[in-house]
Amino acid sequence: MTHVDEKRHIAKAAGLMSIATFISRILGYVRDMILAFFFGATGLSDTFFVAFRIPNLLRELFAEGSMSAAVIPVLSEYHGRDPVEANRLVRIALTFIFIVVGIVTILGIVFAPFIVSVIAPGFINFPDKFNLTVLLTRIMFPFLLFISLAALVMGALNTKRIFFMPAFAPVMLNIAIIATVFILYRHLGNPIIAVAVGTVIGGFLQFAIQTPAFFKSGYRIRPDYNFRHQGLKKILMLILPATLGMAVSQINIVVSNILASFLSGGSITYLFYSMRLTQFPIGVFGVAMGMAVLPSLSEHARNKEYDKLRDDFSFALRLLFFITVPAMAGLIALREPIVNILFQRGRFDYAATSGTAQALLFYSMGIWAVVGVRVTTASFYSMQDTKTPVKVAIVALTANIILSIILMKPLKHSGLALANALASGVNFALLFFFLRQKLKRIDTWRILHSFTKTAIASFVMGVVGWMLLHGKIWQIHGGTLNKVFYLSGTIAICIMVYISLSYLLKSEEVSYVIEMIKQKLRS
Repeated sequence: MTHVDEKRHIAKAAGLMSIATFISRILGYVRDMILAFFFGATGLSDTFFVAFRIPNLLRELFAEGSMSAAVIPVLSEYHGRDPVEANRLVRIALTFIFIVVGIVTILGIVFAPFIVSVIAPGFINFPDKFNLTVLLTRIMFPFLLFISLAALVMGALNTKRIFFMPAFAPVMLNIAIIATVFILYRHLGNPIIAVAVGTVIGGFLQFAIQTPAFFKSGYRIRPDYNFRHQGLKKILMLILPATLGMAVSQINIVVSNILASFLSGGSITYLFYSMRLTQFPIGVFGVAMGMAVLPSLSEHARNKEYDKLRDDFSFALRLLFFITVPAMAGLIALREPIVNILFQRGRFDYAATSGTAQALLFYSMGIWAVVGVRVTTASFYSMQDTKTPVKVAIVALTANIILSIILMKPLKHSGLALANALASGVNFALLFFFLRQKLKRIDTWRILHSFTKTAIASFVMGVVGWMLLHGKIWQIHGGTLNKVFYLSGTIAICIMVYISLSYLLKSEEVSYVIEMIKQKLRS
């Protein structure tokens, strides 16, 4: 495969994963709309979102982060010299995860009161709220086992360049939650329990739906207890620091939850929904690109082809910024209309819309950094360097805690969102600096030149969108169809403005995307 073909393969893989993730995120918003309708932004919803923060954090760490970062480089190495042994390594890893994570799950259920007291200390003074959160946490903890198995299967499939089904698997989580809410809502003493039950069922289905492709690829699910295997040791050496290195943004969210538990009721819910909206471009594009580029980067690192590794990193980062920076600008400019359409109904009133939109403004400012961290960290892990991302993660986490404490008093929950965005910027800047030192050069000026063009086009696009859509219509319930029409039309205009400006600014990325579309239409 030529290097040009490799770039096309990366872009195609990222595209397939983006489509699958897009479907999952859309269903995720449908799920959130249903939860907002039934539970609003209240103390009751806060209990679920605190409890859900644990499995959701684990999903984002394992399914969208450290497991693939640890598994793919090691499996790529084994597949390169002994495919049979690589398949055996997967069986050993599955057995190990089942035993170890199974024990952790049992301990999590037993010690749920302690866990809740740590992540939401503000709930301790409200016994009913605290006890309900503990119950929900216990119900959802088995999700950890299922999602860990699903994440390993995903990493094994990605190693063989199978991307769509692993990226599509999270759809099952959203389907399961939506179904259980409608089926069990009226049959339970406390209807919020239905959501917890759906989370566990969805975790199992997320693992199960990948197994046909897993078996078809030559893998097997059969116990193998050779825990002294060198490949397993190498994966374990990578996975723990990889979790911390790639999870700083998620750990920052946990910090925000802890501090928000001391603020007025609804604050945690505002942060949850606004973060969910920022996760759309991060998940659809950032996570997809990070995972799509990792096998190629790992192969280049294994073959010591560092020029190709630099080139693929630069290409992936520039293309990622080209896609996500305008999404960031769009969320900032259209934040209130988006929150109104998605959530403002039932018990979710305009005060909740306003609180969520304020948090969305500040969270969105960090999108470019979060997606940049995905690709930059993938470059470190392709070279099996886990120490640098961990050191940077600790610095960024410390920055988030300090900034959160400083900003939460004047800005309330919005200050926590701003601290998260600033900490993400620190994380990316340091990772980029150290990667440049490690690789000697990484097209820094080319990346900056591209980013500047992207930022200019995105800013103008955002101003146009805000001018077209601001008004009092977004403060009231109802009129959803008209609002959807206005918002969809404005987004379409914004996209055209962005593409036109990018073309006038002679952006390399827009030319590449247009050429890919032309080739696809010709084929």
